Amino acid sequence: MQETSTIAAISTPYGKGGVALIRISGPEAVSIADKMFHPKGVNPLSAIPANTAVYGVISLNENQIDDGIATVFYAPRSFTGENTVEICCHGGIFVTQQVLGAAFEAGAVPAGPGEFTKRAFLNGKLGLTQAEAIADVLNAHSEEMLKLSSAGSRGILGKEMARLSDALRAIIAEAYVNVDFPDEDLSSMDKTEMSARLNAVLADIETLEKTYKTGRAVREGIETVIVGKPNTGKSSLLNLMCGTDKAIVTDIAGTTRDLLEEKVVIGKVTLNLCDTAGIRSAKDAVEKIGVEKAEEKMEQADLILAVFDSSMPLDRFDAGVINRINALSAAKIAVINKSDLPSQMDPYQIESIFDKIVYLSAAIGEGKEELFACIEGLYTAGEIDYNTTAVIANARQHAAVKKAMSHIQDALNALHAGYSDELAASALELALGELAEVDGRQVSEQIVNEIFHHFCVGK
Repeated sequence: MQETSTIAAISTPYGKGGVALIRISGPEAVSIADKMFHPKGVNPLSAIPANTAVYGVISLNENQIDDGIATVFYAPRSFTGENTVEICCHGGIFVTQQVLGAAFEAGAVPAGPGEFTKRAFLNGKLGLTQAEAIADVLNAHSEEMLKLSSAGSRGILGKEMARLSDALRAIIAEAYVNVDFPDEDLSSMDKTEMSARLNAVLADIETLEKTYKTGRAVREGIETVIVGKPNTGKSSLLNLMCGTDKAIVTDIAGTTRDLLEEKVVIGKVTLNLCDTAGIRSAKDAVEKIGVEKAEEKMEQADLILAVFDSSMPLDRFDAGVINRINALSAAKIAVINKSDLPSQMDPYQIESIFDKIVYLSAAIGEGKEELFACIEGLYTAGEIDYNTTAVIANARQHAAVKKAMSHIQDALNALHAGYSDELAASALELALGELAEVDGRQVSEQIVNEIFHHFCVGK
């Protein structure tokens, strides 16, 4: 995956602004910039000291385009680890494109999505978890996600992966010493000690694996569906949680026919929230499709908010909702709505079905804070200090950690069954490979390209 070309791209958002930044990176970055940027009254750009900004004129084919500031960084002391020049010009759309065109005319080639960060990874300036976290910083939609991704970009998760890998590597090395030199007494580690050390590493990895519940809730969002029979207040609940009128609310049962989806931040967690048609025997073909979509969405959900009307006794339609969700593995919260009205519902009939029961009046917002705290409590366990605690943030990292745990367990099983240290060490090498894949020390080119493909051009 070695990169030898010199790339250029606009690294600020497309559109009119005060300033724009064009980044040039690669072995010929300085010589290319020399052809298009001419410092005012001082030496050529190539003679400017590293990490120095200088004012000058930007030109294309001897025609002045703009004036601006250029900063020179020499390898390896740059973001990409390559020679890099960053040129700031005025932020008009046309002038920015002209400056970028001058860079291409001088010999640069267009950068691909995320190619600057990809080169930083390939040149050892940052690990893969840091690169992924940088993308998350750009895409952060909540304060909590910004905290999580900012910590990841500083290498908190990468350092924990390195620590766990070093611990496994030390065990593997001693195991092979016992295998290769059984009579030399070069290692004091017997099977009992090896098992104890492996159990300690496995416990640490299991603790790390459990952070994905929070990491996913913060970064990716929890697939959440609002269900219930018609006219229980599902759309009112959606509007309450969104803080705005996203859904039409009427007293007519069956108003909601299609899925309404919104991303909503609830405290520390994000919900990919979906309001659905009321579940009942459909009265027409359109409502039937809506009910089928609702049931399909329930099957895919991680969290189900089942809404009941407390001003009415539970009926056969409520029972139908309960029967449908009872067998699902998703977390379930019963939202007893219209709590501002006299209650005719017996909550004890449903308490064994649900993880939590919350009383709410979606119409006036009463009980909103209790509902939000209940949801947040399902996915977070108190305050997390992201500056010191490593958190798994995405499915790729989680899958690799789970595989590593499985291989370590295989090694422990081999030791307990009386098999050789060599067999256990072979399983541990597989575990080590999975941990290395998390931070990119051992990862395929296909995975790397897929990760950086989702970055914006210029980053």
